Amino acid sequence: MGLAQRAVSALTYNQMVVGIEAPQGSKVADRIENADVDLLFHALADSTRRDIIARTIEREQSVSSLAEHYAMSFAAVQKHVAVLQRASLVTKEKRGREQIVYGNPSTLRVASHLIKAYEDLWNQRALRMAQILSADDHPKEATKEQTDK
Repeated sequence: MGLAQRAVSALTYNQMVVGIEAPQGSKVADRIENADVDLLFHALADSTRRDIIARTIEREQSVSSLAEHYAMSFAAVQKHVAVLQRASLVTKEKRGREQIVYGNPSTLRVASHLIKAYEDLWNQRALRMAQILSADDHPKEATKEQTDK
């Protein structure tokens, strides 16, 4: 079962759980595993792979036609496609002698929800830090007993 077939109901990060709703119309299960998140972000970390995703979401392409766009070997492009396939960002199927690759927008929606969850988490943390710091800026009035000591 690929990443796109699993819903994101919670993201565990530094012992905190942030609720995430699954994309509308998504046929995904309950939880995304940390290993799947690692695969997803690893795949998205490379500019060539992000370009392959953009090209294959626009329209399906053979691996050989993808390879024409990059100054690297056919085997290197195949390896990039394999990384994307393991992360469920693309699907590759054999048609005759060609391997056709097409993008999986549903997995990109999962990635978007994960990034939004991280954004919300850090915004909440920043807000809490600001609240703590502003409370320190306005120390409570010293009571008469404290000043007499």
